[in-house]
Amino acid sequence: MDERALPKPPPLTGAQSVLLDFDGTLVEIAARPTEVFIDPGLATLLHSLVMRQSGRVAIVSGRPIDQLQDMLGDCAKVLTLIGSHGAELKIVNGSLMRPPRPAALAKAADVLSKAFADHVGVLVENKSLGVAVHYRLAPSAEPEVRAILGTFARENGLAIQEGKMMIELRLSGHDKGSAIAALLRHPSFLGHPAVFLGDDLTDESGFAVCESNGGAGILVGAQRPTAARYRLDDVLRVREWLAGKTA
Repeated sequence: MDERALPKPPPLTGAQSVLLDFDGTLVEIAARPTEVFIDPGLATLLHSLVMRQSGRVAIVSGRPIDQLQDMLGDCAKVLTLIGSHGAELKIVNGSLMRPPRPAALAKAADVLSKAFADHVGVLVENKSLGVAVHYRLAPSAEPEVRAILGTFARENGLAIQEGKMMIELRLSGHDKGSAIAALLRHPSFLGHPAVFLGDDLTDESGFAVCESNGGAGILVGAQRPTAARYRLDDVLRVREWLAGKTA
């Protein structure tokens, strides 16, 4: 879409499926990924949303599903979870579907941990199907982070995933769009147009898939070029909209 101001989304209806990015959408982005937590108000909201949408609610995150389950607690039991930028999927009451971890990622975790060991503020996060380097606390390190990860990706057949103040090496062949497309074919979600709320560039493929399947993307945060049709200002406005507060 162009850069004209995006409108607020219309009220959510019970016939829709609701797909939610996690960091920056449901919870504020923290300086360190481990500092994020689920507050009681969010837990109550998610349980209520699942009831209103007849179970058609999914979290779509770059975080591994194991990590999401730990953070979401009891909420994870009633939510469909898509993790690792679309490489992992767990339908409610179903088993976790996850491809094998490439040996190159284990190598990446070791190489990157050593490369940035002396860089204060640069955090290396080892995931089930990726290795992310966060430079939110050290913005000046971005050129070096970008160069080292780019070289490693080219030499080891891994994909580069850009994010807010982070870059990740991950398994290729998956993204949030491909995962959402597969989810919308699942009997639990089939025939129910989906809205997908997300704040980052990693969410753009998901916005496009929802739009092409009769739903819409909802950008969270500042206006920018996007495939989303609607926009909400921040995490607080997301929670208000999900709760049906449209004023």
